[in-house]
This record gives sequence, C-alpha cells and structure tokens, in this order.
Amino acid sequence: MQTVLLNISAGNGPEECAYVAALTLATIRKELDDWKDSAIVMRLVETELSRVEGNIRSALIAIEGENAQTFADTWTGIIQWIWRSSYRPHHKRKNWFVSVKPYVEPSAGEAFSTDDTRFETAKARGPGGQHVNKTETAVRVIHLPTGKSAVAQGERSQLMNKKTAMLKLQTMFRKEQEEKKNSSRSELRHSHWELERGNPIRVYCGETLKLLKKITAKGKAK
Repeated sequence: MQTVLLNISAGNGPEECAYVAALTLATIRKELDDWKDSAIVMRLVETELSRVEGNIRSALIAIEGENAQTFADTWTGIIQWIWRSSYRPHHKRKNWFVSVKPYVEPSAGEAFSTDDTRFETAKARGPGGQHVNKTETAVRVIHLPTGKSAVAQGERSQLMNKKTAMLKLQTMFRKEQEEKKNSSRSELRHSHWELERGNPIRVYCGETLKLLKKITAKGKAK
C-alpha cells in the first residue's frame, strides 16, 4: 500500500489564504469520497491553526492506498481560489493562493545500534576530587560510527552506570532525530511558494467550491 504525504500551506499569506487552505483540505477530502478508487483514504497528520476559527495555516495529510501517488499528483502544485473576502468586503483582491507540496520525511541520520557501542570505565570521583569508591564504576559509552558518547557515574554499581549511560546516548539520538524532523516540517511550512502562484494547477470559485480549471498531467487545461 502506498502512503504519500502532502503539505497544504497558506504560506505567509493573509487570513484569506488561511481560509482557502481550509477549503482546499475539505475539497481534497470530498474528492477522495468521490474518487473512482474507494480504497484510497486520507489521514490528517497535523495542522497549524490560524487565528480565525476553522482556518488553517498549514496541514500535513497522508494519502493512503494502492493509487495514492496518482491521486496526490493531481493536487501537487499551486491552488487558486477566486473569492471576495468576507473579512475585508471592500478589498479589491479576489484571487487567493495556497500550495500543495509533497512532504518527505527527513532522513533519520546515523542509525543507532547497541552493537556499535563500546564501554570504557574509570574510577568515579566526587566533589573536590574525592573518590566515591575505589572501584571503576564510572562508565562512558561511545557510539563508534559517530564518536558520540555519554557518561554516567552517579550509581555505585558499574552495571547500573552502564544502563544509565546507554539510556543517555539513546536519548541523545532520539532528540537529534526529532529536531531534524521538526526543522524539516518548519522549512516546508515557510517555503517561499508565492513565486509560483502565477501557474495554478487548479482554479476554484470560493463561493460555490466549483472547479473552474484543472491542469492535467500532460499540461492541458480541463
């Protein structure tokens, strides 16, 4: 089964863009309900809400099913909504844009395996250089491929310090992977998609949700 991640983004646009971003999410959901392959489903992974209730700055969705990529391709690009703003009724602008882009999970980086670690021991020391005890209870665990290490010496047992040091090292790797993931998502949400807004792949009427134009995979308008 295929799983394709798509990110719907209002970018740095005004609240009207956050409104049509929510419309885009709802329209994708509705189109999937009518899609010829009923085995394809959409799952909402996360959303960044806007200041107006019901509006969104961005949404990360997962399209799942045998033909998920085919469906996702029909939405990948810039979506234009023609809508006279209800927030600013006298505003002359009536064209609003959102982007729909593929999202690729960032690489997990160097894989962590306990088989790639080595322990070193030393005498644990307390304040003022005093020995906690005269046996080698302090432990340093080293991840050989990266050189990253963690130290534990708080326990009197070498075995317990080994467990603590290993836990510290594993936590270090998990934290780095989570930071990479958050950074990747942040960059995607704030990408400068506005330069592409002159070439929408779909144009909708915001009042009726009617599709006015759709660019096919061959570049032809329908």
